[in-house]
Amino acid sequence: MIVAGADGCRTGWVICRRETNGALEIKVVKALADACEGLSILAVDMPIGFVDVPRPARQCEGEARKLLPGKASSVFPTPCRPALACTTHAEANATSRKLGIGLNQQTFHLFPKMREVDQLLRTMPHLKQLVYEAHPELAFARMNGGKPVLSKKRQPDGYAERRKLLARHGFKTKVERLPGAARDDILDAIAVCRTALLITERKATRLGPADARDRYGLPMNIWF
Repeated sequence: MIVAGADGCRTGWVICRRETNGALEIKVVKALADACEGLSILAVDMPIGFVDVPRPARQCEGEARKLLPGKASSVFPTPCRPALACTTHAEANATSRKLGIGLNQQTFHLFPKMREVDQLLRTMPHLKQLVYEAHPELAFARMNGGKPVLSKKRQPDGYAERRKLLARHGFKTKVERLPGAARDDILDAIAVCRTALLITERKATRLGPADARDRYGLPMNIWF
């Protein structure tokens, strides 16, 4: 089976595609839809499914944070749908705050990518069988015997530690730089590609209830 992992980057998405023979192809694409062809599973480091009010949050996020002591802040709070529709941070923050809790700037910067994934799955429902939400730090923790990798991936030691974990689990690559993508974006795409492989092998762990759905029927689960 051919699987892939995707992580958002400055110019689009970093895609790590794993062929049936284990060979890895890593590239940058402008639109996520361009990466779906020929895949069994695509694991994406981006939220799928949005609640209508910010509290209670998606159950999968709370479960993910508990599994990442010391790294829980890597699980960003997912916005509610009314905030996601806003075009400025001030508007999104005010909308979210009115419904329960404010929204930080870091999360707002991810809105275009969140909307892209959401639109893709709502307009092409068959992709719900193909595209799964994943999280790189959960993927690295699984590779690390269940312990979060506390080093910072943008620092040389954290980058090297994660490269070694990926190589140890069959995801070794010489690709370290791509135009339009940071080194850590590439790392994250490879990490969630391993999650995609685990999903096809029925070895992946799901966070959040199996029947957790948003108003459009999109699943609200994180896999690792």
